[in-house]
Amino acid sequence: MKLSLRGIVFSALMAAILVLFGYISIPIGFSPVPITLQTLAIMLAGGLLGPLYGFLSIALVVVLTALGFPLLHGTGGLAVLLGPTGGYVVIWPFAALLIGLLLSKVHIRGFTGYFIAFIIIELFGSLLIYVTGVPWLAYRYNMTLSNAMIQGFYPYIIGDLIKAVFATIIIAPVRTVYPPQRLTNHVHSGVIKAN
Repeated sequence: MKLSLRGIVFSALMAAILVLFGYISIPIGFSPVPITLQTLAIMLAGGLLGPLYGFLSIALVVVLTALGFPLLHGTGGLAVLLGPTGGYVVIWPFAALLIGLLLSKVHIRGFTGYFIAFIIIELFGSLLIYVTGVPWLAYRYNMTLSNAMIQGFYPYIIGDLIKAVFATIIIAPVRTVYPPQRLTNHVHSGVIKAN
């Protein structure tokens, strides 16, 4: 499989948006997990770029962070991925991948299309991330899973729902005009097309 130049450029742009959204961070006193817009970037990556480039854009940030680049809240290195929020971060690329895969099966038109898209974006752009994030938080802080839910899940539900609504409102009209294959100039046969 070959990558298109346009797809690589949009992946880099989405990676930059993820990094930028990480700086919009609101700490909450009782939890080591801040409120950020990073999950919105993951939703947009999968929804706008499709599974391949959505995955690549987010994986780029995760890998570069692991290598020491200060891309997540101005910090980097393996310590970030092994820290209390690491369980959330490592699943990000797969969340974008699944959003891209499942949205490709949906015609986002009318209320039903928007609602299905919203459910996909919420399930995989938000709830899936807690599947690895909350247990890792519990492990790192040696707390019970119920306490980890209180510190790493419940405070974020409303915000995640709002982000999923905004992501759906952004993704739906863009995909109508620029589906991921057109936006990234990617042809599934593996042929590179560049303008």
